[in-house]
Amino acid sequence: MNPKVAVMIPAYNEEATVGNVVRAFAEQDKAFFICVIDNNSGDKTAEVAAAAIAECGVDGRVLSEPRQGKAVAVRRAFSSVDADVYVLVDADMTYPADAVKALIEPVISGWVDMVVGDRISGGAYSKENKRLFHEGGNKLVRWVVNRLYRSQLNDILSGYRVFSRRFVKTYPVLCDGFELEADLTLHALDKKIPYMEIPVHYKDRPEGSASKLNTVQDGIRVVKLMLNIFRHYRPLLFFGSVSLLFFLLSLVCGIAPVLDYLRYQFVY
Repeated sequence: MNPKVAVMIPAYNEEATVGNVVRAFAEQDKAFFICVIDNNSGDKTAEVAAAAIAECGVDGRVLSEPRQGKAVAVRRAFSSVDADVYVLVDADMTYPADAVKALIEPVISGWVDMVVGDRISGGAYSKENKRLFHEGGNKLVRWVVNRLYRSQLNDILSGYRVFSRRFVKTYPVLCDGFELEADLTLHALDKKIPYMEIPVHYKDRPEGSASKLNTVQDGIRVVKLMLNIFRHYRPLLFFGSVSLLFFLLSLVCGIAPVLDYLRYQFVY
């Protein structure tokens, strides 16, 4: 019996591209269960997705998640969809559907519990991505994670992933949005879950499709993400560093009376 594969597509205001993403994955295998999670969209994302699923004649559904955030949408999908293998992909046509079977194979074979579609290794992300600071944020997060875990990962923030049922049903989605991809990677590293990366060809959004990313806001999120990485996954290092900082600041603030006392045995 062939394993059931669920393709999960979180979407927020993606009416221009979500239909094409559904059709692209349906073309790869008509047995795929395709689930689009409409994350409080203000456009016709849900209608376009439902029409595309019906047009392709595949088994699927459109879930509605009114609470904003990609991680919230994925949490809803993880809890609502029952499958043997789960594919997570963005609804913006940036990831190639024709790579899905190569990503699925290691999970079906039982070699690993998570496969990441690596956009970085082949140079496609650097070539296609038009947002310089976003690439810098990717590099910074990658550097921090690889130093913390002595790993050699290439793409920490890829949105194209495949999971085993075991991974999905034991992973607690505790974040809300932007941090999801990094948290998935950290969960695998911290719990020593087998994973691997496979290079995929990334391309930028097509014309007429607006990105939801914001350089300033996402820069702040990257900083918060790194702080949370330390706080959750290296608490001794994080809180020890904070304690040391306040200890040093207290010494600076209190140095004058201490020096007075050492010199005169009296505080002037």
